[in-house]
Amino acid sequence: MNKEATDPIDTAILAAELRAQLSKLKRRLKEKADPGRLTSSQIAVILRLEMTGKATVSELSRLEGIRPQSMRNTVLSLKEEGYIDGISDPEDGRKTFIYLTDKGRDLLPQGRTVWNEWLTAAISDRLTPEEQMILVEAVKLIQRLTD
Repeated sequence: MNKEATDPIDTAILAAELRAQLSKLKRRLKEKADPGRLTSSQIAVILRLEMTGKATVSELSRLEGIRPQSMRNTVLSLKEEGYIDGISDPEDGRKTFIYLTDKGRDLLPQGRTVWNEWLTAAISDRLTPEEQMILVEAVKLIQRLTD
């Protein structure tokens, strides 16, 4: 994206590049917070359950865009590690709601601390003070996009 300031901006290209870079940042943060211990699918389930409180395996599968069998395997592995558990739906005993255990909830602040420390160091080490000010403005723009 080396366009002159006077050239019109191709917003489709800008959107694709922004999405790609945000995805890359998200992967890097996941790597830093949990190097090798949990898969990205497992981390995604933990984060999803933090947002939703509870969900069925089918709902998790749909929300995360993966096959139900793959989600069942992910859920099973997280349950074996004690990060999640399940409870039968009182209205439909065939359904099981998956939720975070205390151990699963305890994982979240630890990961966020590591994420913040890595990102703080990366900003300080890799960006000049002028670039840091540009990033301040970029964060405001991203916030406007997401609100």
